[in-house]
Amino acid sequence: MALMKPLSVQKLPLLFSILILKHFRNPKRTTHQGNFYTADSVEYHKFQVLGQRQDLEDQFLIFNVETSLLRSSSLFPYFLLVAFEAGSPIRAFIFLILYPFITVCRDGLALKLMVMICFFGISKDRFREGRAVLPKFFLENVGRESFEVLRRGKKTVGVSNLPHVMVESFLRDHLDIDYVVGKDLKVFCGYFVGLMEERRKLIVPDNVLHNAIGISGCKKDFDCPWFAHCKEIYLVNEQERRNWHQLPRNSYPKPLIFHDGRLAFQPSFLAALAMFMWLPLGFTLAIIRTLIALTLPFEIAIPLMHFIGIRIRVSKPHSFSNRKHGEAKRRLYVSNHKTLLDPIVVSYATRNTTLTAVTYSLSRMSEIISPIKTVRLTRHRDQDAELMHKLLSQNDLVVCPEGTTCRESYLLRFSPLFSEISNEVFPVAVNCHISMFYGTTARGLKFLDPFFFLMNPWPSYSARFLGVIHRAGGSRFEAADLVQSEIGKALGFTCTKLTRKDKYLILAGNDGVVRDGSRRT
Repeated sequence: MALMKPLSVQKLPLLFSILILKHFRNPKRTTHQGNFYTADSVEYHKFQVLGQRQDLEDQFLIFNVETSLLRSSSLFPYFLLVAFEAGSPIRAFIFLILYPFITVCRDGLALKLMVMICFFGISKDRFREGRAVLPKFFLENVGRESFEVLRRGKKTVGVSNLPHVMVESFLRDHLDIDYVVGKDLKVFCGYFVGLMEERRKLIVPDNVLHNAIGISGCKKDFDCPWFAHCKEIYLVNEQERRNWHQLPRNSYPKPLIFHDGRLAFQPSFLAALAMFMWLPLGFTLAIIRTLIALTLPFEIAIPLMHFIGIRIRVSKPHSFSNRKHGEAKRRLYVSNHKTLLDPIVVSYATRNTTLTAVTYSLSRMSEIISPIKTVRLTRHRDQDAELMHKLLSQNDLVVCPEGTTCRESYLLRFSPLFSEISNEVFPVAVNCHISMFYGTTARGLKFLDPFFFLMNPWPSYSARFLGVIHRAGGSRFEAADLVQSEIGKALGFTCTKLTRKDKYLILAGNDGVVRDGSRRT
């Protein structure tokens, strides 16, 4: 074999020139490396041009969630919700105090600090806030103009810098986004350690990524390998986002019926600060309101509660009258279910201290502090029917046949058991309004529900008594549907066939039955 001749000195400059030209090739030339296009081949356009395209139905869209879908770029509300709902009010307060110092850090470090503060020590298996709490607040921040463009795409890929567990349900379950790419959280012994890492598993098929259209708010987002596939980039500027309108509820791909959590407001920094300043006064006010309801007669309690901020509005038809003392026939009141205070409001509205409330699930503490008699049903139809017959023969009875509360303007399916107890029912349409705390929870301590409701600055309740409904033939299911329909019309609510079990499977991953007296498991 002939020996290779040594490279002549004259050829070295030529070889060096070839290497230089190869490394610094013409940036306008399209290059392809594996499955990635280089950034040099990308064309940038304004976002408003994308909405004018007629071929979006055939295009794959990759978008950044924080900069091209949400109207506000602030991530503080979502992390405060994680700290408050998944952690504790103490963790949320610590996060609030540290946040001004976090804002002076660069974006990447600030995000890592927020994740560390809010997720460290949280159980991975018990974390359901990404499914039960956060979607409501994310949806309220979605820009209508952006979503109308995204929903026209053939396939959509949402890329987020947030932890995957925070955004997956919001995007996939509520906005019908096909693929969601977020950061993974490191786990040790079943608990989050507060550190993020890139997703190791590719969940998006190559045919979706190839020649996709990218949408984001700044060019630095396209350093992410997911955007390296894009041949066209559409940029959303800050002024455009400010002019976006909030996505109306009737434009949600799926209605938001169930959600959990205690906070009823979008917790911006100032709003969260106001909440923590209110807590000492709200705590004291809730105790005073509870003592008034438990110890004073109706004639004194109602004016006093009105004076300290609780509004109770009662509406009755002309034909309706409170049952006279000594009247033999007992009344069966059927109400929709907003909070545990519904039967108490009916008692106040009818001035009936002997009213008995039958409940499908109630904590032991709530039974003890209730100002009216409460009886728990067994969920066995024959036993419950016999029990309700007996109770109705003794006193007026109020029942909430939905079996659980629903915060939104929907009515769950009414259990038909009440229609077997009496041929006459008195429907009551109740509703409540709060501004700071929800008085219901699917996963928290149930006995605190009334207390959180009473901590609101100006809570209000309304009870509208409808005309008596006489059952004249038909099945018990038809009678239950009729009562549900009448209450729905009075409130302007939508009737559904969803049940208590559906709610708790979505929000808590269980059937919603109280087993330890204080917490739903």
